[in-house]
Amino acid sequence: MSTLQAPATAQQATQALVGLFEPLQIRDVKFRNRILVSPMCQYSCVDGFANDWHLVHLGSRAVGGAGGVIVEATAVEAIGRISPGDMGIWKDQQIEPLARIARFVKQEGAIPGIQLAHAGRKASTDVPWRGGHPLLTPDQDAWQPVAPSPLAFDKGYPVPRELTIQEIHGIVRAFADAAKRALDARFELIELHNAHGYLAHEFLSPLSNKRTDQYGGSLENRIRFSLEIVDAVRAVWPERLPLFLRISASDWTDGGWTADDSVVLAKAVKDRGVDLIDCSSGGNVPRAAIPVKPGYQVPFAAKIRKEASMFTGAVGMITEATQANEIIQGGEADVVLLAREFLREPYWPLRAAKELGVKVQVADQYARAF
Repeated sequence: MSTLQAPATAQQATQALVGLFEPLQIRDVKFRNRILVSPMCQYSCVDGFANDWHLVHLGSRAVGGAGGVIVEATAVEAIGRISPGDMGIWKDQQIEPLARIARFVKQEGAIPGIQLAHAGRKASTDVPWRGGHPLLTPDQDAWQPVAPSPLAFDKGYPVPRELTIQEIHGIVRAFADAAKRALDARFELIELHNAHGYLAHEFLSPLSNKRTDQYGGSLENRIRFSLEIVDAVRAVWPERLPLFLRISASDWTDGGWTADDSVVLAKAVKDRGVDLIDCSSGGNVPRAAIPVKPGYQVPFAAKIRKEASMFTGAVGMITEATQANEIIQGGEADVVLLAREFLREPYWPLRAAKELGVKVQVADQYARAF
């Protein structure tokens, strides 16, 4: 690796030293900076298997200087995929293609992570470039989605089948089994997907969870499924390795999940071994009134960081180096997770370092370009 040194004022260098490019230690894992590649579905798998597209897509972001690279939402069972093109980790044969990615990401200096997920009632849809519409018939390779309650996500979506208690327990075991496979693949970070209207979020929100048993009704009951997943995963995931939880901190809809609920959940999972809350929002109901603008979700990360006293990640329309640096310097979050900006610019951290006047490592093969 070669060192990139950009001209900078002393003030810029001092600010960056305690900001975006300061290393972060979580358990035994050290991130070289506070910039993580957010999980981004590529809808490019066959039967859940990672392939060359994913290696190049994720590997290039590691070469580009990210502190951590998180593999897209990876289904813990086949019916938990959003689309037929989703990544999977429900069988042992899927380990080695993922291990190839983890090895390369680690080799290039980033921490390899993976997001474990179940799509719930938002499963069985087509890929986005064909419209992302629900798949409804056998000739479309459709399957029956499942959910806490038999409530369709939106008009045109199938009514999901309500999960039995036994099936809920089976999904919890599937998350634990997936975590074991992630460890075998040499990932060093797991993120559990509790956001965007997928299964775990569906249990959390009273808008999608109308159960009357131990998994529905009160806040205590609605968070039970998430806590059971955390407990099951942490039981097999080594103490030395970090565990993140991505949440939708608000449904942005009256009567739905709220930021205050998110603080309660954060405190509960912190006691069970979750290290960082990745603070997104929305996705559980269509046409929610979301005030989308740069930094609109950062206050959720700041609130949970302060009130639950734990690490948080800020996401959503973070595109500029100074913007990201100010989020870290201001104590609003401990990391920033970029998604679309990394699609536009795989080497965003190198540009950010130059703008902030920070010395960073660059792959020898690319050093002459910088």
